[in-house]
Amino acid sequence: MCSENFTQLLARSAAAHSQLCPRQVLGVRMGLLAGVSLGIDLPQIAKILYTIVESDGCLVDGIAAATNCSPGRRTLRVIDYGKVAATFIDTRNESACRITPKPTARIDASQFAPEARDAWHAMLLGYARMPDTQLLNIQAVQVCLPIQELTGKLGHRVHCEWCGEEIMNGREIVRQGNTYCRGCASVSYYASVQETAPSPLTFPFE
Repeated sequence: MCSENFTQLLARSAAAHSQLCPRQVLGVRMGLLAGVSLGIDLPQIAKILYTIVESDGCLVDGIAAATNCSPGRRTLRVIDYGKVAATFIDTRNESACRITPKPTARIDASQFAPEARDAWHAMLLGYARMPDTQLLNIQAVQVCLPIQELTGKLGHRVHCEWCGEEIMNGREIVRQGNTYCRGCASVSYYASVQETAPSPLTFPFE
């Protein structure tokens, strides 16, 4: 059951994104199907549904509009595989489903939007009108990471023994009895412009 109608959810996604595009429509449709499959009322108020999205961009805004999952609420994570795909997890019992568009969805969309002036508008309209069975694939999956690994430990704080910065929510890595942030425990995505970056082959564990 959804407390908002489809048009309202599309409007919510468009407001967050500044316009409406086909992948936002896909995201809304995927989120709604997940709610039906897992038996969760959407958009959620409580933090029951946790979502892993496999690409960033427009799709995320559509899923967020339909589900009320977001990084700010710590109920959505992007693990970027470059795929239009998402896994939806019921945190009460860890049941999960993964949803993707059917490979033929782009072509089939035009059948549902004969008035569309181009392929982009055919997808925009067609994705909104197509039945779930023609638009989306859904499969039951088991998430390999423990749910606590995904949601983290709220209120848990430690300090990295190398850089001294605070680490929240259980994201630290413990090696040989010492606690490190993930940037210090592996190759960081940034380096100070004022210092020479330590070699990842020798810092700080080898």
